[in-house]
Amino acid sequence: MSNSLRETSPIAAESRVISSRRRWWALVVLMLPVLLVSIDNTVLNLALPAISEDLRPTGTQLLWVIDIYPLMLAGLLVAMGSLGDRTGRRRLLLIGSAGFGAVSVVAAFAPTVEWLIVDRAVLGFFGAMLMPPTLSLLRSVFTDRNQRRLAIAIWASGFAAGSALGPVVGGVLLEHFAWGSVFLLAVPLLVPLLVLGPLLVPESRDPNPGRVDVWSIVLSLATMLPVVYGIKAVAEAGATLAALAPIALGLGAGILFVRRQPRLAHPMIDLALFRQGAFSGAIGVNLLSVVALVGGLFFVSQYLQLVLGLSPLAAGLVLVPGLLAMIVSGLVIVPIARRVRPSVVVPVALLVSAGGYAAAALGGADLDAAGIALVFVALGIGIGAAETVSNELIVASAPADKMGAASAVGETAYELGAVLGTTILGTILTASYRGSVVLPDALTAAQRSAASETLGGAGAVADGLPSGLAAVLLQSARDAFAGGIGPTAWIGAGLVLAAALVALVTLRKAT
Repeated sequence: MSNSLRETSPIAAESRVISSRRRWWALVVLMLPVLLVSIDNTVLNLALPAISEDLRPTGTQLLWVIDIYPLMLAGLLVAMGSLGDRTGRRRLLLIGSAGFGAVSVVAAFAPTVEWLIVDRAVLGFFGAMLMPPTLSLLRSVFTDRNQRRLAIAIWASGFAAGSALGPVVGGVLLEHFAWGSVFLLAVPLLVPLLVLGPLLVPESRDPNPGRVDVWSIVLSLATMLPVVYGIKAVAEAGATLAALAPIALGLGAGILFVRRQPRLAHPMIDLALFRQGAFSGAIGVNLLSVVALVGGLFFVSQYLQLVLGLSPLAAGLVLVPGLLAMIVSGLVIVPIARRVRPSVVVPVALLVSAGGYAAAALGGADLDAAGIALVFVALGIGIGAAETVSNELIVASAPADKMGAASAVGETAYELGAVLGTTILGTILTASYRGSVVLPDALTAAQRSAASETLGGAGAVADGLPSGLAAVLLQSARDAFAGGIGPTAWIGAGLVLAAALVALVTLRKAT
């Protein structure tokens, strides 16, 4: 379908009655969920040491605390995007906001790590209702592509803005309150959305929705959950039958899902979209670059606090320059993207990020706070520009009446990238730590188990030891953790270079 045909769809035509001022105020409202998601991801990484000390999770449980939320999102985003197309995108956004706020309050007071993991899973269910409507509603509000490019750049900058705000606000909270306080940040962001959303954001939906296919929803979940679980199991125990079986199960469900869609009168995903290089290439760029970014945040936030000894607030401030660079690059790339083809501008931007990771790999355990700040500036410049261009291509490639499902595919790539970022880079770092840490002979079996799982666990054990023994344990644990930085950073550089190659090959015909 051509751009001209898409712009005259019933949804697009309805949006033209919106005043110019109301469009931009609607953008402000639609940025609130984006801020919420990005703040939540950053803050939780900063809270990991406190969670480790209080709830004493195993290394695998700590990864599940992080991963279960984006995993549920990745499994449900397409289903929720399709549901929003049918029932109303604004309605779905408001329902998700109310549920997310209520569950956030419950998660703030989780008494055990198992409770926290369940809460994070339910947050993922409601969170899946937040992101697809925001991007698809932008498409219905901004019909002019030049205005839409700027709107999406501002919207995408909300991810970086939230990530920059998260460490500062979260650092203040974690220095004065318990770790559960970081979940309560959702409330002041969602209340304005619930109040102003119905007033400023117009409702939109597919005029010919069709019925919801329950089997497609089941198959999408049956694809995502086992695959990511299997990846974790392989990283934890090696390529055993118990670890590979879930991956095989998930891939089988994925094949059934793909085969089912063309047979449906109203498929959850229009697979024809993936035949467009601009759409599939943008999805690939999103996935790989987010794996690299989120995986980097996972280990750097712990390195700053547990190896360099910075407070949560100081650690957050180290990351702020890079996250601000992400905002600036996302905005600066808009006029450049009007003149330079995506197949050029995206790979060039990602080469800057790859250079940042290479610098981290070469620095390794000798990196100080200033070095990490510079590395994240490079990451922010490249990934901020690439994400802005790729998100606009996703929006421009899809029919307006199917924008919820199409946006959800892009968001699924983002959230799956977040899962794989902590799964791949996090488990490699954890495995390196376990293989390198040397534990004092005087530790009990329980202490040895806790100290060998995570650096945070070693810190918690050290708190109960005599000063001399504690110093020996902490030095060994910090050296073991820092020793994994180099290999992990090289993998991050490889992921960013892979994203650049995908953009170079698939976006050649994109404009």
